[in-house]
Amino acid sequence: MKSRKPIYLDYNATTPIDPAVLRAMLPYFKEHFGNPSSNHPYGKLVKGALNTAREQVANLIGAKPNEIFFTSGGTESNNYAIIGTAFAKMDEGRHILTSQIERPSILKPLRYLEEKFGFKVTYLPVDEHGIVNPSDVEQAIIDETILITIMHANNEVGTIEPIEKIGRIAKEKDVVFHTDAAQSCGKIEVYVDKLNVNLLTVAGHKLYAPKGIGALYIKTGNTIDKFIHGAGQEMGRRPGTENVPYIVGLGHACEIASDMLHDFGQRAKTLRDQLYNEIFDGLGEENMKLNGHPELRLPNTLNISIKGIVGEELLSQIPEIAASTGSACHAGSTEPSGVLLALDLTREQALGALRLSLGRWSTQEEVYEASQLIVGNVKSKRTNNNGSQIISLESEKGTREPS
Repeated sequence: MKSRKPIYLDYNATTPIDPAVLRAMLPYFKEHFGNPSSNHPYGKLVKGALNTAREQVANLIGAKPNEIFFTSGGTESNNYAIIGTAFAKMDEGRHILTSQIERPSILKPLRYLEEKFGFKVTYLPVDEHGIVNPSDVEQAIIDETILITIMHANNEVGTIEPIEKIGRIAKEKDVVFHTDAAQSCGKIEVYVDKLNVNLLTVAGHKLYAPKGIGALYIKTGNTIDKFIHGAGQEMGRRPGTENVPYIVGLGHACEIASDMLHDFGQRAKTLRDQLYNEIFDGLGEENMKLNGHPELRLPNTLNISIKGIVGEELLSQIPEIAASTGSACHAGSTEPSGVLLALDLTREQALGALRLSLGRWSTQEEVYEASQLIVGNVKSKRTNNNGSQIISLESEKGTREPS
């Protein structure tokens, strides 16, 4: 059989750079090499490119260009939003609200603030679909609450949070509201005014721009301490000579994502549902569980638990597929995802999870082949281990998605 690359089903982990994005970047590695802070033609030319990129990012999320600040990526943007707000408002209070299913770039800075500066953090639970209840947010706000940070869409199960409702509560209570939109930007509509947010994180490598570039939206009038200290770049908010080629790439990627947002969402959802249905038909309702919300979910994201398997082991036996699971390997032992456990999955269900995320260049042929590989390997494993076909889940039953 002719050797070829594995079928890529891990677009939530990272996306390849769009060829058009790469073409836009190349001149800024070569002839357009000036420093944007230089007051001569070389500097002014690249300064104009930065301004254009700022407008392109702003247009994707419905912001003003002067509210966009470039960072090294989603992790820095999240740290800047959380620590910058905490330091700016620590005299007003030291209480922060978040959810139990946030990314490490949210949870780790919060732990840092707890351990080093005595902040109190409330980690709100989610329901079985991964949804934060806005009423829980409202009830958890106290006089000392200065910040709410809840992701827009979960990177593992794809559940979309009720950010608009939470934002209205935050606004009524005069609490700063940040959302990590790294996983949602470019996949679904993300408009800062509609979401009622003060701060919003964008990550380039999640929307076909390079790794190592991102942005933080800071609403006009929002007070936030500098996260890095130095010169006056990024309107005095984020010092350091700008990474011009990558910023140009991020801007161009945002423009492309904005232009194709609707078509991408429809196409990705069709392929995602095809993938689910093919696996469902092969394994049966009693042997798989859909994780995350059945409808309020990113159009490209499918997370399922399969009875009697460990996701990492299954994928290791299918080199033709590049995907991820709901578990992480630590010192030789596989541990289930904390996100899936927060959704009240059993340890076995969490270990049996597969995260299959589609992207701009996924095809029907790839989806069909991937589903057959997964079904075939699961059946083979069951037959070899038990001498029989897959046994049923005792209590958890999936629900087939509509075609």
